[in-house]
Amino acid sequence: MEMSELVHMHSIGHNLTDVKVEFKKDTTLHVSGVSIQGKMGEILNVPRWAAEVLESEKYIEIQDVDMLVELKQAVEKEKMLGQFDLSTLQVQQQADPHFYIKMKSYMKGLSEKDYDKVESMLNTLLRTRQTKIIRLADTSKLTAEISQKLSIEEREFYNNLHDNSSKFSKTIIGNKK
Repeated sequence: MEMSELVHMHSIGHNLTDVKVEFKKDTTLHVSGVSIQGKMGEILNVPRWAAEVLESEKYIEIQDVDMLVELKQAVEKEKMLGQFDLSTLQVQQQADPHFYIKMKSYMKGLSEKDYDKVESMLNTLLRTRQTKIIRLADTSKLTAEISQKLSIEEREFYNNLHDNSSKFSKTIIGNKK
């Protein structure tokens, strides 16, 4: 499976999860067998895809994780660990293989100015982790310990790098006798 297909599948899954919302108006919605009803001020969990539509029409406000805080913490942890150790990507103190998917979802709602700032910080995290992953993938297969620290995209990247590095070495050195 290609990386873009993998991310797309997991993004769909993310959009199907529930998110906490606060209703700004009395609302009733019936779409494709999904029924959502809420009174002004009420807080409920609704599917993320529906919440995004309702929020865009100002019916609700999504009460989601502040991914900017999570991103800042991830950047700081990565810097503290040094160049050979990976931190675990987390959301609300739990390992989260969907960290980047959640970041992209969060960034959709930002103004252009805020988006640019967050994107710059995200690029810092990506470059730092990418360098570490390249070093690790060049020297060893993916272990359970490393795997739990990676996002789904990073795991795929790691495995592709390791496979290509092994093929390259075999091309130069050949197979053992």
